[in-house]
Amino acid sequence: MTHTADQTGTSSPPLPAEIHSLQTRTVGTLMSSQVLGGVGVASGIAVAALMAADISGRDDLSGLANTTQVLGGALITIPIAALMAARGRRAGLVTAYLIGTVGAGLAITAAVLGSFWLLLLGTALFGASTTANSQARYAAVDLAPPRRRGRHLSLVVWATTIGSVLGPNLLGPAKAVSDVIGIPPLAGAWLFSAAGFLVAAAVVSLFLRPDPLLTARALAHHGQPTGQRVAQRGSVVHGARAILASPTIALGTLAITSGHIVMVAVMVMTPIHMSHGHAEVEVIGFVISMHILGMYGLSPVAGYLTDRWGSRPVILVGVLLQVTACVLAATSQAGWSVGLLIALFLLGLGWSCTMVAGSGLIAAGSQVEDRASVQGASDLTMGLSAAAAGALAGVVVQYLGYDWLGGAAALVALALGVYTVVAGRGTQRA
Repeated sequence: MTHTADQTGTSSPPLPAEIHSLQTRTVGTLMSSQVLGGVGVASGIAVAALMAADISGRDDLSGLANTTQVLGGALITIPIAALMAARGRRAGLVTAYLIGTVGAGLAITAAVLGSFWLLLLGTALFGASTTANSQARYAAVDLAPPRRRGRHLSLVVWATTIGSVLGPNLLGPAKAVSDVIGIPPLAGAWLFSAAGFLVAAAVVSLFLRPDPLLTARALAHHGQPTGQRVAQRGSVVHGARAILASPTIALGTLAITSGHIVMVAVMVMTPIHMSHGHAEVEVIGFVISMHILGMYGLSPVAGYLTDRWGSRPVILVGVLLQVTACVLAATSQAGWSVGLLIALFLLGLGWSCTMVAGSGLIAAGSQVEDRASVQGASDLTMGLSAAAAGALAGVVVQYLGYDWLGGAAALVALALGVYTVVAGRGTQRA
């Protein structure tokens, strides 16, 4: 290709054939990094609640490890969005993966020292890896044709399946590694996290060239006098204003936020619910891996249906799946059960529908100058809300029970369904 993405308007833009080639290469690179990042994220998430309960000695504090991970990922979105606005997708993604690596290292140190507060700091920084995985879906559609936006976005989401399903099933080998090097058994999972993030950062740094966001800007600015070009806006405050001003982006943000709240609240407490029934850690890892398979494995189907039907019907499908999942989870016995396995799979599948369809609305409604800020603000809203849900989930399970948590999560999903039907009629098709 004769043009680089960092030439943001000083030369002629790429030709259509070159854009197609660049988009194909971009999606391939992002899919590769998602596999590696997925291993890292899923390995850490699978043991975070268990490690927190082990170090603190309290089940009601166990949800804080996943909560700080979600909260950290949300807050780190603010500087990452600003960095992407200034320097493009590559710089933001690499930085996020490196911060996640530091977080995994701190989690290992916390396990060795038995420090609960150091674990929370580590999981907060670890959350940057989820920021990278989340923002990668938007990088996949910077140059995507509008009619293929859902499919390209969902392919990058789908690629996480491989690493995310593999990650929890590495708990057994991680225990063996821990024994060899003399660290607590659960800490070994974070070693796999750190390795996955480092290799993912290397893949993005080497191969996400030219940068898709900078190339999209060059195309949008071609033919405009330099003085008339709109400045890039990376502030999440500006992004929040744009969300509130657009019914399309607002519905998309509500969809990804509500779907994520339901998923996080139920998922983070399921390992504790299973451990109360004396389920082995390998069995817990298997159930979580099936949940993650539901999250990512069928995302191309969600993307295809979003392109074909529009986003609103797919969001409603996601609502139906999540309500069903919450009811099954609420009625499951502690420990291992087929019903709980099905519930966690459906929970992930419903999340996939709301995430892909909602993200499609956000991408469709955003102008190129606003993309980083709008997408950052929507992910910040999603992350902060889910972090609060994760914190409350531990308290609900401690004092009311896992069944009450499932019922409350079902109500959140139902509220999204009602809003989508009532307020979503005027949104544009994405």
